[in-house]
Amino acid sequence: MKFTPLSIPDVILIHSEIFEDDRGFFFESFNQKAFNKFLGREVLFLQDNHSKSKKNVIRGLHYQIKNPQAKLIKVLKGSIFDVAVDIRKGSKDFGKFVSTELNEENKNQLWIPEGFAHGFLVLSEIAEVQYKVSEFWSPEYECSLFWNDPELKINWPLASEPIISIKDQQSKLLRDL
Repeated sequence: MKFTPLSIPDVILIHSEIFEDDRGFFFESFNQKAFNKFLGREVLFLQDNHSKSKKNVIRGLHYQIKNPQAKLIKVLKGSIFDVAVDIRKGSKDFGKFVSTELNEENKNQLWIPEGFAHGFLVLSEIAEVQYKVSEFWSPEYECSLFWNDPELKINWPLASEPIISIKDQQSKLLRDL
């Protein structure tokens, strides 16, 4: 596994070595020992989530105000534009974001530590996304930032009008955090 810090260095792109032949492929998608060694701390994942969405769906930008979740994101099918926004109070990167494309071809994963809002846009006809989280989902503490908050200036690669849940239509602006 290769770990590459992004422009906000706490967010890490993880590349796996993929072994392919005429039968298909094999790769190690997670190694707790290597992961914790790279981070320099122990992370325990408590829950796995799996979503299926159609093209132009935007999920997020979600976070929990109590019991914040660190996330390890991967795409099983399709392609997404994945975004992490730093909402850590006092962070030099507060309000900045990183984005990357995750898909079934590159098999990359994205590590997003606690203190970030997370969301993604589905680029393919269908995408299945799986993510490990470090805390249980707490619906009473779940919040979201508007995907199109003008202060964030995220250039979502939309093919047409996005599909947004009713819950995400009631999100907050960064300035209101």
